[in-house]
Amino acid sequence: MSDVTYIRKACAYITRGTGELLVFEGPGHDELQIPKGTLETGESPQEALFREVREESGLGTLNGTQHLTTDIWTRREEPPKRYVRHFFHATVYEPRDHWHHVVTDGGEEHGAEFEFRWLQPTAVEDGEFALDLGEYVGLLPTAPGPDAVASAAD
Repeated sequence: MSDVTYIRKACAYITRGTGELLVFEGPGHDELQIPKGTLETGESPQEALFREVREESGLGTLNGTQHLTTDIWTRREEPPKRYVRHFFHATVYEPRDHWHHVVTDGGEEHGAEFEFRWLQPTAVEDGEFALDLGEYVGLLPTAPGPDAVASAAD
């Protein structure tokens, strides 16, 4: 068996006030994705998170960033390649319901166009995300429903 390659990744579950989760569709995968990317040399997972979100979505300000979990995900068995994935949750104020963003970072995805939109995390089905990126959606806080708002007003 070959030596295992470990690649460190930062993955962003970004929600807005309604509790909706930011997802995108882009080249290379038929399933949904979330902003994510490889940590650069000397970069912390949180620093990579902010950089990747900015590069892939154009969003510049994240609020309430929280580390959710870290796992090791097998990309392929031979030659062995594993991703050490750091999942974060952050909130953002974003009034657009959908937008296109062209990556302009000069890296591997330079020029790629991603189509962003929002969906309710409770509507996510198994296998809907590429690369098992939806595995921890259940860790996201849920937005209060209309019943909770009515109860609070009583």
